[in-house]
Amino acid sequence: MSGLGRYTDPIDTLPRVDRFSNGQSGHRRTTIEMTEPETIATKRQVWNAGRTVGPKRVLKPKQIWQIRFYLNQNRRLRDRALFDLAIDSKLRGCDLVRMKIGDIVSGGQIRSRAIVMQQKTSRPVQFELLADARASLLTWLDRRGGTVDDYVFPSRVDHAGHLSTRQYARLVDDWVTAVGLMRSEYGTHSLRRTKASIIYRATGNLRAVQILLGHSKIENTVRYLGIDLEDALTLAENTEI
Repeated sequence: MSGLGRYTDPIDTLPRVDRFSNGQSGHRRTTIEMTEPETIATKRQVWNAGRTVGPKRVLKPKQIWQIRFYLNQNRRLRDRALFDLAIDSKLRGCDLVRMKIGDIVSGGQIRSRAIVMQQKTSRPVQFELLADARASLLTWLDRRGGTVDDYVFPSRVDHAGHLSTRQYARLVDDWVTAVGLMRSEYGTHSLRRTKASIIYRATGNLRAVQILLGHSKIENTVRYLGIDLEDALTLAENTEI
């Protein structure tokens, strides 16, 4: 008819039609091929594939002395001082590398106690420096020189800056592998947790460990030390009334 568009059968809009015989004369059957969109699976690598997850292991007293012996044998004065300070201070890596000479030196001597402001929490934390740490720090600073405003461990790239946390982590990897430990199981937090864990095992005083680590909540200390029911029962069994 004039004025009307051409009629289009809906079947014409479907995909290609393939007709085939079923073997019987005069009879045909039709099938319609529908093209399905191809699904491409995007493969994403799991972020922790091949890695050891969870808290890093703490060092045992024997392993601490093995690392000290290794550093002494190789005359690595800076690394020995850094290791001792990390163990005694129980600081996070970001706070440890930012320490200045004035934080630990008074009147030409290494302080027996020091205090720093934590970068993460903006809260002060105090720590002790025992004889071994004081001796290694004094030996290092005699070699290093500098003023009270200089960093204890300067960067070897930018002498006005401090040792980076990444380089500190590399040093820890080197220390633990040198004494036969797996670096995947240890890290900078191993050094932070080591003395705190030893103190807790010896005393069971969770509040004291919380203060030493600079945690605002005792629940954080419980998680950090990995304290479980077995630990609690062991402490109870060793307490006689």
